[in-house]
Amino acid sequence: MLFFILIPFLFFGCDPFVTDFDLSEPTIGYISSSISEVSVADSVKVMTWNIRFGSGRTSWFGDSCGERVIINQSVILDTLSKICQYIKDENIDILLLQEVDASSKRSGYIDQIQYILNNTDLNYGTYASMWQADYIPSDGLGKVDVGNAILSKWPISDAERIQLPLRSDQDPLKKYFYLRRNLIKALIDLPNDDDFYIVNIHATAFATDDTKQKQVDTYKSILENLDSEGYSFVTGGDLNSIPPIKSGGDIYYGDYCSLDICQNEVLHPLDSSGNTIHLEGSFFDNFEGELVLMEELYNNYSAAISLEDISHDHFTHSTWNTSHIGSDKLYWDRKLDYLFTNNINGKWKWLDNSSRTHQDVWMLSDHAPVSGILVRTID
Repeated sequence: MLFFILIPFLFFGCDPFVTDFDLSEPTIGYISSSISEVSVADSVKVMTWNIRFGSGRTSWFGDSCGERVIINQSVILDTLSKICQYIKDENIDILLLQEVDASSKRSGYIDQIQYILNNTDLNYGTYASMWQADYIPSDGLGKVDVGNAILSKWPISDAERIQLPLRSDQDPLKKYFYLRRNLIKALIDLPNDDDFYIVNIHATAFATDDTKQKQVDTYKSILENLDSEGYSFVTGGDLNSIPPIKSGGDIYYGDYCSLDICQNEVLHPLDSSGNTIHLEGSFFDNFEGELVLMEELYNNYSAAISLEDISHDHFTHSTWNTSHIGSDKLYWDRKLDYLFTNNINGKWKWLDNSSRTHQDVWMLSDHAPVSGILVRTID
C-alpha cells in the first residue's frame, strides 16, 4: 500500500527525494582551511580506510544488529578527532575514504570530508556521493549524503565520478531509495611530472543478483584503460570481496553471511533442509566472478599486501558478533580492503616492508585501514 501511495510523489513530484547520477560526472572538490607545505615527492604514503561515517563501534541498526539510528554528534566528533590524529601520526599523503558522510542526519550533518581536511595535514579533496537523499523513510534515518572521497597533500585534477551498475534484485520502491555506488578516478598532481591516478571503489556487499559481476567489469575496464594509456595508478578501497582461496593455511573461507546473522531478523530464513537462504547478501561467500576479479588484481598489479602475506594479521573487517572467532587476538575476521599499483614503466613501486594493516584502530571503525609507501624507482 505504501508503494502505491508514494508513486505520485516519486515519479511526478517537482523535486525527487533521492538524487540520481549520470554514468560519468565531475566530483565535488574540497580544500583545507589551512594549506600545509609539501616537499617534492620521492615517496608517497597511501592509505585506504572505510571509516563507517565516524560512528566507531556504535551498535548501528544498519550493519551491527543494533537499534541506534541517529548517533550523538559528540560520539561522531570524538571518533573523527581520533581518526584525524591517527592520519597525522601516520603521516598519510593520500587517503582513499569510503563511507564518509557529507551531510547526514545520522551523524549530525557534519561535513566529514571538510572536517578531516581541516584537522590533518591533507590539503585537497574530492568527493562523490553514493547515497544522496533528502529523506529516507526507514527508522527515522532522514537525510543522507554518504560516499567515497580522495584526500591528498597535493592538488587533485581530472576527478570523475563513475557510476557502478545498480542492483536489479529489489522491488521498485526499495531500489528507488537505495544506494547508487560509484568509484572515483582522479589525478594527483605531483611535482616533477610524476602524476598518477587514484581509483577508489566501494563495491556492493549485499546484492544477490549479478550486480557485483557488473561492477567488477566496470572497475576492471577503468584500470585496463589507464594501463593501456600508460598512466601510473594506485587503486583500492573496500572491494567487499575476500582474497582468492589459498590451499592450506589457517584462513577461514566460508559462508560469512551465516556467521553475521542477527537474531530475529528476516533476511536469512532457513530452507526445508535447514540451510540458510541469503535473501540479502551472498555477503563474502565469493562467487566465481569475484574470485576471478581478485585473482586478476593480484596477477596483473602489485598488491600492498601480497597474497602470500595474507593471514589474520592482515584481515580488515569485523562485525558486532565475534563469538565465532575464539579470542581477542583474532578480532578481525576477513580481508575486504586492498591497495594495488600498476607500476607502469617501473616509475613507482611499493617500498619493501612498508605496507601495513592497521588493526590497532579497531574502536574507530568496523574496517581496519591498509597503507603502503610508494617510492620512485627512476629519475
